[in-house]
Amino acid sequence: MDRESMEFDVVIVGAGPSGLSAAIRLRQLAIEKGADLSVCVLEKGSEVGAHILSGAVFEPHALNELIPDWKEKGAPLNTQVQHDEFHLFSKNGSRRIPNWLLPPELHNHGNYIISLGNLCRWLAEQAEALGAEIYPGFAAAEVLYHEDGSVRGVATGDMGIGKDGQPTANHQPGMELHAKYTLIAEGVRGSLAKSLFDRFDLRADCQHQTFGIGLKELWEVEPARHKLGTVMHGFGWPLDRKTYGGGFCYHLEDNQVSIGYVVALDYQNPYLSPFDEFQRFKTHPRLRSILEGGRRISYGARAINEGGYQSVPKVVFPGGAIIGCSAGFVNVPKVKGSHTAMKSGMLAAECVAEALMSGRVGHDEVDTYETALRSSWAMKELKAVRNCRPAFKWGLWAGTLVSGIELWLRGRTPWTLKHPHPDHESLAPKEKAKPIDYPKPDGVITFDRLSSVFLSNTNHEENQPSHLQLLDAEIPIEHNLKLFDEPAQRYCPAGVYEVVRDADGENPQFVINAQNCVHCKTCDIKDPLQNIQWTVPEGGGGPNYPNM
Repeated sequence: MDRESMEFDVVIVGAGPSGLSAAIRLRQLAIEKGADLSVCVLEKGSEVGAHILSGAVFEPHALNELIPDWKEKGAPLNTQVQHDEFHLFSKNGSRRIPNWLLPPELHNHGNYIISLGNLCRWLAEQAEALGAEIYPGFAAAEVLYHEDGSVRGVATGDMGIGKDGQPTANHQPGMELHAKYTLIAEGVRGSLAKSLFDRFDLRADCQHQTFGIGLKELWEVEPARHKLGTVMHGFGWPLDRKTYGGGFCYHLEDNQVSIGYVVALDYQNPYLSPFDEFQRFKTHPRLRSILEGGRRISYGARAINEGGYQSVPKVVFPGGAIIGCSAGFVNVPKVKGSHTAMKSGMLAAECVAEALMSGRVGHDEVDTYETALRSSWAMKELKAVRNCRPAFKWGLWAGTLVSGIELWLRGRTPWTLKHPHPDHESLAPKEKAKPIDYPKPDGVITFDRLSSVFLSNTNHEENQPSHLQLLDAEIPIEHNLKLFDEPAQRYCPAGVYEVVRDADGENPQFVINAQNCVHCKTCDIKDPLQNIQWTVPEGGGGPNYPNM
């Protein structure tokens, strides 16, 4: 069947911080200038915020610029940071680093402990009040092009396609959304952004992106163990000294604690499981003393950009632009990226609005966005910390020393360190790696994958093609299992991938439980031969995070 279409001035793919900031800024400018700019935001989650996952300690710099009266308008920034701690963890203890020794980037004075999902829900309300149209439950599955090769818009995926790839009785074709300019704000490792990087060679003049996986739980703890406004970061145990990562614990309102762990995806040991490292982290005496007697409310996982300044691609293409974490604006030492993502969306909106109001029709590149971004405070902030993450290629202690010097010098060193190689190339063969014996979950402090996925409220329509596609079905067993004991069964935080054998332990088969997928994108990043391709499932599928 032919697809219906709708026309807009700007279509934004993704209702995260950058996409919503762009929508708000576009409509603000339209109202200020008396222009009629139509703005549409597509969101693959069942509602705005359903797929949003972050720590999160939020720096309000960009929000202050976008909506100066956000306090009066009821933005959900309720808990200001009162107390900062930074720890070096060993197995049974920790050494706190005095705050006066910490570089300014590691201080959180003036920041807020928030639910980023709730902030996005509030931003969506502001965008809609200004006249933007937001459509949750619609996954942008395809980029559309004009005959001259410029981007025309996007199409949502068909609904009601069965596992056999054939239309069912409930089939509904996708919708085409045509725009003069299309802004891609899918977040980390988005499938449309990947296709645009390749088609327009947007990564030709930057380094490859590198990633981490962030895992998070929300707990309600006993009032006596809760310290409102406390922010704790730390590194060291349980990871080895070759693996970059660390944990956090943030005390929000209502006796809630956000606890999480980040593991860099350039880790070498194929037996490492980020999920199980997170569970071990919670057993540390300092963390256990907070969680004991409490209850786990929610769980989720998400990939994080760690490449920084040298990994930001060209952000404009004919007919649109890349914004937010689709491009990668995380300040790794700060453990923050929402404020820089928001700024990128605001800058893109300002440049696109200017182009539209001057009569341009969208087949061109809005070069002014590239220029504005490169000279913005967001990129200056990333440039100042550009050498911190790649310094850890030399290990924990050397990396800590070099990054500390870089932070105190504010990036004024004359060099830019390179990331050594893409994350999927980092695994050592299993013969050269040591298996890790992770303790069994106790169901009190530590948990298994399936009970965790249950708390993420993940749901996919079962009768649909798998959105996790193998380019070659033989590779998981014939290559990955033989060389790396198939690491997908460990790097996936949701139990999506399994290797099952018959009763005699023979005849291994690779099984994909796509219904468990929490859309973290780790498989798309870490698979050794880049054989797993993450694509969007039917709109509305995936996790439904209530307060993450």
